Amino acid sequence: MSEVDQQMEARLQAIADTVDGEFGVVVADVAGEHYCAIDPGRHFTQASCIKIPILMEVLKQAHEGKLALTDRVRVEQQDKTTGSGVLFELGNGTVELSIEDLCVLMILLSDNTATNLLIDRVGMENVTATMESIGCGQTVLRRRMMDMAAAARGEENRSTPADAARIMRLLKEGKFVNQEVSDHALAILRKSKSGAIRSTVPLSVPVPFKPGELPGLLTEWALVELPERPYIVIVMGTYNPKTSTDDDLDAAMKQVGKEAYKFFKAQK
Repeated sequence: MSEVDQQMEARLQAIADTVDGEFGVVVADVAGEHYCAIDPGRHFTQASCIKIPILMEVLKQAHEGKLALTDRVRVEQQDKTTGSGVLFELGNGTVELSIEDLCVLMILLSDNTATNLLIDRVGMENVTATMESIGCGQTVLRRRMMDMAAAARGEENRSTPADAARIMRLLKEGKFVNQEVSDHALAILRKSKSGAIRSTVPLSVPVPFKPGELPGLLTEWALVELPERPYIVIVMGTYNPKTSTDDDLDAAMKQVGKEAYKFFKAQK
C-alpha cells in the first residue's frame, strides 16, 4: 500500500473509531490504483441497498429474454407492502406499470411494493446465484421487503463492503453481463435522490448510488463519477441506540464521503 493510501486509511479508521457500533468502508478508484478499507469483509444487513442486486437480476433476465422490461404488472391489494414507496398508497388494481417502471420506483423511491413484485418475477434464489456467479458470494437475498417474520428468524439480506465495491466496479467497467446492461443499471441508479455520500459531492458530478436504512443501521453503495477519476465509496454501519442515533452514523458516513472526494480530487 502506498503512503498516501496508508494516510487515507488512517483517516477512515479515525472516523470509524467515533462510531459506537460496527463500521465497514471501502474507498477505491475504478482504475485500481487506490484501495482503502476498514473491515471490508464484515457482513452487514443491507436494508434497501440489496435493491441494487435485484435491479441487476431484472436487467440480466431481460437480456436473456426471460422477461421484457415492457411487460405490464397490475398492482393488486395483496401485492402491497408498507414502508418506503408510493404504490401502497395508490388504488387497488387501478395501477399497471411496466417492469422498467417498477425498477425505477424501486431505486428512486425505494418502493417496497415494487421491489417485492420484482423479486416475485425474477426469483429470490436467482438474485443470490447471480451475485455468486460474479464473485460476490457474500451478497444474499433472503427475504422480501417488510417480511418481519423472516427478519425475526434472522433471515436478513446481507452483503459486505468488499462485495458491494466489486459490484459497483463491475457496473462501471461494463462487465456485468455486457456494457449495455451495466449502463442501464447505472442510468437508473444515477436518478436524483438523497444520500449521505451524494451530499458530499457537487451536484455537477453524477453519482449512481443507493442508500439503505433500518433501525440501528445505515448503508450506502455509491459510484462517484468524478471526471478522469471515478471512484467507489461503500459505507455500512450499525449504531448503539442507547448511546447514539442515526444522525451520528449519518455524520460519520458523510465524513467518509468528504475525505474520499478530497482524496481523489487531489490525485493526478
